[in-house]
Amino acid sequence: MSGSIAPIRIEGAARKGRCVVICEHASNAFPAPWGDLGLSAEQRDAHIAWDPGALGLAKGLAEALDAPLAHACQSRLIYDLNRPPQHAGAMPERSEVHDIPGNIGLTRAARAARTEALYLPFHAELRALIAGRLARGAAPVIVTVHSFTPLYFGQRRDVELGIIHDADATLAEAVLAEAQARTGLDARLNEPYSGADGVTHTLALQATPMGLPNVMLELRNDLIADASAQSAMAATLAPVLQAAIARIETQTGEAA
Repeated sequence: MSGSIAPIRIEGAARKGRCVVICEHASNAFPAPWGDLGLSAEQRDAHIAWDPGALGLAKGLAEALDAPLAHACQSRLIYDLNRPPQHAGAMPERSEVHDIPGNIGLTRAARAARTEALYLPFHAELRALIAGRLARGAAPVIVTVHSFTPLYFGQRRDVELGIIHDADATLAEAVLAEAQARTGLDARLNEPYSGADGVTHTLALQATPMGLPNVMLELRNDLIADASAQSAMAATLAPVLQAAIARIETQTGEAA
């Protein structure tokens, strides 16, 4: 495998909870052979390179839910694991207001090499984790965890918790209802992004084809800026997810 860091890390694979937690933008590491892509230290620490706070939150949720956690080990600027290989954003030449010098003018061979080194093994190992649970009769609930910036192209974002869905909105709508009932967060459906923006690739690839309940959580990153805040947010959201899952399962039972 190219590079000095594995493309995926799975923690708690033997946990028995209902969920599989995924964090595709967990890291701002820039390992060999790709290096820093010509970016400054400040740029490599910014939101363009990763989702600050998302990994700490994902770890807290996974522990609270007794769920395995699968997360990336390198910056999304090398390869955004929540984008398919043909998508311009998979290896962006520009992110927000920043040019990404190491991504400008990539050859087809270079794009293929990154895809083979990072995207393919990440999603293959994740698929194996999910398939193993399905084979044991434990169909998982897929939860992806992200963060977003309070200020985007100069515009303030008031939403605090975005709840995003792929083709099936059932779980997302239940999470929204529980979040509004149980927390003081400004929670909204399909904000600040939606599936129409191409941000649900992992859900579309790993959950939708097998009919698995799924949801993408987007937290405003000023709310999870340190370990204490990440732990507190995990403690807030874990019961929301548990109640939402129970809600849809009750509805399914009633429908049957």
